[in-house]
Amino acid sequence: MVFLDTHVALWLFAEPYRIPGSTQQLLDESELFISPMVRLEMSFLCEIGRVKEDPAGVLGVLERDLGVQIETAGWLRAAEIANHLRWTRDPFDRLIVSHALAYSAELCTRNRTIRDNYSHAAWLDGPP
Repeated sequence: MVFLDTHVALWLFAEPYRIPGSTQQLLDESELFISPMVRLEMSFLCEIGRVKEDPAGVLGVLERDLGVQIETAGWLRAAEIANHLRWTRDPFDRLIVSHALAYSAELCTRNRTIRDNYSHAAWLDGPP
């Protein structure tokens, strides 16, 4: 079980070459999930013009092509865990990490702050 950070989901959709081979191998071998917070962050990014693609379309393609699922069963637990994370004030990062933490799952992210603070964060730069 691997959760995807927002930028990883967007890169899988539009710029898969940005994902290193070793990280891509991890994704290829895993069941992929996103938090509902990823969908909300995509909507915000679309609203401010940083992302052109409609979140529903992005997520539809990721589900169809890669089997990415929006995980909702652990959402309440994620919100509870987020109350105790103090290393970020970014509500998106806080809830996305908390959702992965609710399952002790890996979170695929290039975000250095997340990787420094969440022991199950994964971003493999080397060859597969």
